[in-house]
Amino acid sequence: MIKEPNLAFCKITEQSLEDSKAQNVTKLELFNKSSLCDYMFIATGTSSRHVHSICINLKKEFKKVGLKHIDMEESGESNWVVLDAGDVLVHVFQTEAREKY
Repeated sequence: MIKEPNLAFCKITEQSLEDSKAQNVTKLELFNKSSLCDYMFIATGTSSRHVHSICINLKKEFKKVGLKHIDMEESGESNWVVLDAGDVLVHVFQTEAREKY
């Protein structure tokens, strides 16, 4: 059985990242390739505050459409934040952290 990707969450993610002025956004389509998620996004924020706010804004957008189980993990300095919304996984880095990883 072939799984259909969750395009709605993908579009919400793309729009929220754009609205939050995330930079260097990369989208990886993983549906039917990984059981981890349908889409993985990697983006860059300009400061720890920007990285944090990008993820907070995205989390709010997911909650607006009824998504309840959203996990967010961040490093101590907020130079890397991971937002796990099930079908969508989002990594937001500061520039230095993204270059490192």
